[in-house]
Amino acid sequence: MAKYVDGFVIPVPKRNLRAYRRVAKAAGKIWMEYGALEYLECTGDDLKAMGVASFPRAARAKKGETVLFSWIVYKSKTQRNRVNAKIMKDQRIISMMNSTGMPFDAKRMVYGGFKVLVEY
Repeated sequence: MAKYVDGFVIPVPKRNLRAYRRVAKAAGKIWMEYGALEYLECTGDDLKAMGVASFPRAARAKKGETVLFSWIVYKSKTQRNRVNAKIMKDQRIISMMNSTGMPFDAKRMVYGGFKVLVEY
């Protein structure tokens, strides 16, 4: 089965990781409720890459920030579009997005939708 993945790279101040985790846990439950197959939020651990561009550099992370690498898996792009249409109307998500206390700068988030090339 061909799957579809939304991917995110997000620089987050280390002091905001606890708040980010609360938001991510709440959002993940909502995405799963609407049909996502997987929802993962991963915080940087081994980010000092030698000889290649690092995630912190690609995300323009500042001093005191770490990088989160996150993705949501769907059955297909069509299903992703249906899920996200519902997500964007969900009052719980709208409340999170409108909150003044977002634990990261959404303008610096990197996002893309991806067709799965290889899957085991």
